[in-house]
Amino acid sequence: MPEFVREGRLFRVVSFAPSHRQLILRSDATLIDGTDTRVEVYFGHVELMLLKPIYEKGLRIRRAGEAHFAELRERHGLSAEDAAYVWLIDPAGGDFVVSGRPEWREAACTFEQPSLFDYTHSWPEGFPMESGTVG
Repeated sequence: MPEFVREGRLFRVVSFAPSHRQLILRSDATLIDGTDTRVEVYFGHVELMLLKPIYEKGLRIRRAGEAHFAELRERHGLSAEDAAYVWLIDPAGGDFVVSGRPEWREAACTFEQPSLFDYTHSWPEGFPMESGTVG
């Protein structure tokens, strides 16, 4: 999947572990959004990020194009090798993460259930979950 798009959902930063360089953005099911699933996006090997704590209108995650990367490289001192690892987050392309390929998961969960990327928790056999990678 070259892009990950979920419009009209409230996403927020729910986890960043600097020692493991892992970031998770989450959208829980809400009556306001009219949604009944949780969506989580995982970024591993995070090198640099420029994020808002909350995205009220959804996410559009995709690799930065050549012109956009050149602008970010100039502004933030990125190296040429970073080009394949810069992921634009918001629809306007102002926020970004430099990391490995983002992964996403979506499933019907309650607010109290653990992260869909919590590997210490085992989901039941046949648990209905969609997943994929970006890029």
